[in-house]
This record gives sequence, structure tokens and C-alpha cells, in this order.
Amino acid sequence: MKIGIDIGGSHVGTGLINLNGRIIAKEEQDLDNEVKDENYSKKLLDTIIETITKILEKKKIDIKEISLIGIAVPGTVSDTHIIKADNLHIKNFNIVSEINKYFNIPIILRNDAKCAAIAEKEYGSLKKYDDALFLTIGTGIGGAVYLGGKLLKPKKYEGFEIGHMVIQKNGLECNCGRKGCFEKYASMKAFKYMVQQEFEKKDLRGEEIKELLEDNKNSERTKKVVEKYIGYLSTGIANLINIFEPQIISMGGSFVYFKDILLEKLEVELNKNGVLFNNQEIPKITIAKLKNDAGIIGSVIK
Repeated sequence: MKIGIDIGGSHVGTGLINLNGRIIAKEEQDLDNEVKDENYSKKLLDTIIETITKILEKKKIDIKEISLIGIAVPGTVSDTHIIKADNLHIKNFNIVSEINKYFNIPIILRNDAKCAAIAEKEYGSLKKYDDALFLTIGTGIGGAVYLGGKLLKPKKYEGFEIGHMVIQKNGLECNCGRKGCFEKYASMKAFKYMVQQEFEKKDLRGEEIKELLEDNKNSERTKKVVEKYIGYLSTGIANLINIFEPQIISMGGSFVYFKDILLEKLEVELNKNGVLFNNQEIPKITIAKLKNDAGIIGSVIK
């Protein structure tokens, strides 16, 4: 068996995975992603160790029965380090050696969007397609690209920092230090902020925001905020379609929970004349079959 860990911008999900790629036990714990002090790396480490320990105790499994730990990170990684994770306020953290102090078994470290895409290609929405684009839309925006059935990966790092493509010149300042980044306008964090501003609400959780929109689905306020968000999201996605010409785009992250509110509107916007180069037809757009578990599962696929 293997343990997969998906580090999100706001929580850690840890799963025990069998030989068939199925999660047979899972633990989740929230992260305070507004904390910006030097101890944040330790807080993340403590959360990971705690969730692993809970799973082992719950299933009455010894760590010796685990062959591999996979970690999906929302940022730039090497084989051993989180080099930079802007939304986690972490730089140059040797997470592999720190975890090995507690559990001395092999560890694979990869970008979270790449992990989720690998899982969707193996078991989910991308399985039948050679040219595909996968987007994780949550606290930030991550991406992965398959061309000719192969995952594109630069030699230096894992690349494809789609969330930091600029869509608004001199726009809002991103955690990365640049201005106008895609994820500053089209992440689910951005969407939730827009909703709360429009409805004059504060500190709503994702479930509460979804309920608010569903209860007010025909109101002008809802139409206004959805149109504004879809405008930003479609701008970034249109750029990606024009560059990579995928057969399919699969959307993961917390976006999957808002598909009934957003997905059809996105398709309509992308189908407008002039949005795509040569007015080409849009690719198939779908939701990750493995939903928010894709990162956990993909983190352990070699």
C-alpha cells in the first residue's frame, strides 16, 4: 500500500491507497493559509505527520507495510525540496528529509496539478485522449498538459505555471510578486471573494457560498458576479486553447463543487465568436472524474 498527500492552499488531504489506485482511508485537515511566519513549514509538516499517523492507527497498519509516500505540492519542487509555494508562504523547505525523520520510506515529491493530471490520465477523464489540458482551480490555479499522450515536463522544474500567466496588465498584485496573474482573477479563492463582496458577506465557507448562489440563482447579483468571474476564467482558458489546441480540458480543485453554477456559462462564453483563434470549436470541457481526490491518487503513480 501507499500513502498519497495532497497539499492544498487551504488544507491537507492524506489517503491510504491500494494497488488498484483506490483510496481506502482518508484524513483531511485545514491549514491557516493566511499565516506568513517562518514557522509555517513546521506547521505544514506537523499536519502531514498527524494525518499519516491517524490513518495508520485507524486502519491498524504498521508503517513498514507502506511502500511509498507521494506528495502533491501547489508550487515548484525538486526531488526533495519545496522550492517555492507562494500560496503557502514556503521557500526552500526540505520536506522529504523532515518527513523521513518520522517515516523512513521512499518519498516522491511533485507539483499538485501534475499529480492530479496523471491520475486523471490513468483512471479518469483524460484516459481516452492524447492531447489534453488539466486545470486545478482552487486557492490558486495549476495546470498540466498532455500532447501526443505524453505529459509535458521541462528539464529544470515541472513548469506550466498557468496560474501566473498575466491576463490583466498592471492588475492586482499576486502572492508571487507579479501583477495581474490569472489565479488572482480566476481561482476559486478569487470567485469566493467576488461573491462575498457582491452580497456584502464575510467569512463564508465554500458550502455557504454555493448555497447562497443557489438560493439566489435568478438574482441580478448572482448573474453579475458569475459573468464577471467567467469573463476572467474564459480569457485565460482561451489563451491556453489557442496555444495547446487540446481535445479536452478537465477541471479539478474546488471548482468541481461549483460545476452546476459555472461550467455551462464557461462553455457559452468560450463559444462566442472572436474568443478563440479562427473561431475554432471549443474542446470538450469536463470535470475531473476523481474530483478532489485526483492529487492524492496521482501523487503515488510512478
